[in-house]
Amino acid sequence: MNNFASTLESKIAEYGSLCVGIDPSETELNNWGLEDTAHGAKDYSLRCIDAADGRIGIIKPQVAFFERFGSSGFIALEEVLQAARDLDLFVIADAKRSDIGSTMLGYSQAWFGDDSPLRVNALTVSPYLGPDSTVEMLEHARDVAGGIFLLAATSNKEAGQLQRAIVDGKTVAGRVLAQAQANGLGDCGVVIGATQDLELFGLGAVAKTDVGVPILAPGFGAQGAQLSQLKKLFGASAHRVIPNLSRALTSAGPNAMAGLIDKARLEL
Repeated sequence: MNNFASTLESKIAEYGSLCVGIDPSETELNNWGLEDTAHGAKDYSLRCIDAADGRIGIIKPQVAFFERFGSSGFIALEEVLQAARDLDLFVIADAKRSDIGSTMLGYSQAWFGDDSPLRVNALTVSPYLGPDSTVEMLEHARDVAGGIFLLAATSNKEAGQLQRAIVDGKTVAGRVLAQAQANGLGDCGVVIGATQDLELFGLGAVAKTDVGVPILAPGFGAQGAQLSQLKKLFGASAHRVIPNLSRALTSAGPNAMAGLIDKARLEL
């Protein structure tokens, strides 16, 4: 069985590193003329997948926009994930799960269980309950060639209040990166926003040396960072970066999305 790193690398080799974010918010559904319902969220997502098919290999559905509809939203998400699996897309579920012990095991079984309808390739995980809180999730993911992305320096403006804090001479973000690197198998990556100053977050090494772990990078497009700046922003680790685009690809409606994906790929 392939491991997480080899699966991700093969997708990037075939399609490039661009990740299409699937965010069926109320605003997005309205912009596309769809009902703000679980059915609308599913329709929106399947159209995004159709536009992505054959153009990119990685998608990132935002779980919250399905959860808001309760059980019908989860059913819609299950159907969207099945459609993605049928097309062999690499799926990163943006759920930012975090807990300890048996509760984290429950999350692990939901997102990485062999027979789970929510099964994905990777999951965003909050590490802020402590390093040991992510061990259960990573071990369960590793059993099925999955992986996790730890929140290190997220793209929201207020992130620095916590993530730039210094503990024993090292920023919190720097400690999260070190935690990912310590796993050593390439199946524990980090989230680093493209809009953040790496030096201020204690992550200057990202641009200066190859950090050796995958980097999921929100912040491109609507949040301000440009894909053409990726190599300048991430330097020696640029080849590790998975840039995520969402609204920049969907704002012009479903009929324009495929063309915008092609254009975005050329910018990288």
